[in-house]
Amino acid sequence: MSRDAIRILLVDDHAIVLEGLRALVDGEDDMAVVGATTKGEDVLAMVGALAPEVVVLDYELGGIRATELIEPLRAMPDAPRVLVLTAYHDGETIRSVLEAGAEGLALKTASPQQTIAAIRQVVDGQLVFPQAARRWLEARGAARGGASELTGREREVWALLAEGLTNVQIAARLSLSENTVKFHVQHLFQKLGVKNRTEAALRHASPGRSGNGPSSRR
Repeated sequence: MSRDAIRILLVDDHAIVLEGLRALVDGEDDMAVVGATTKGEDVLAMVGALAPEVVVLDYELGGIRATELIEPLRAMPDAPRVLVLTAYHDGETIRSVLEAGAEGLALKTASPQQTIAAIRQVVDGQLVFPQAARRWLEARGAARGGASELTGREREVWALLAEGLTNVQIAARLSLSENTVKFHVQHLFQKLGVKNRTEAALRHASPGRSGNGPSSRR
């Protein structure tokens, strides 16, 4: 494993699929599998011990769903990014993964290179979701106000949030206190009708969002 290789933990309850993923990832010069398991109950302990940068997580893990693991993963120091793999692309699956706050959702039916690309994208701070996720968000936002109700400052916060910046980083960029940024983020979520940063960032990236004026990202 090279010093700069992306450290990846693979989780899938099918051993054959897991080994296929391992072979796929290990074939990339800039990636390394630091651990693999078929058991959802082992994930948190393995993340604590192995410190992966990315957890590639099967949506269904026997009696555990990926969405049940994302929140405790988020609460860990140096929390890894999470890419959920699933064979399902129905609205309920997409909704649950979005609301849990994963950085990405990739379909098992996609090509191996698409999966590899998705891992690199989440490491780079991008959000990776199928087009169906964006359509779901647009429909949800249309029923709950929208971007046209945002203040100028909320638009600035939204743009930086969509770039993957934390509240601390946004505060530094805009010369605000962290508490002020938290206040703006809370109101941003309410006005957009979203539940977390993942949904808000996806809404910002959607070409169909309404009332989007110029931002101050540049």
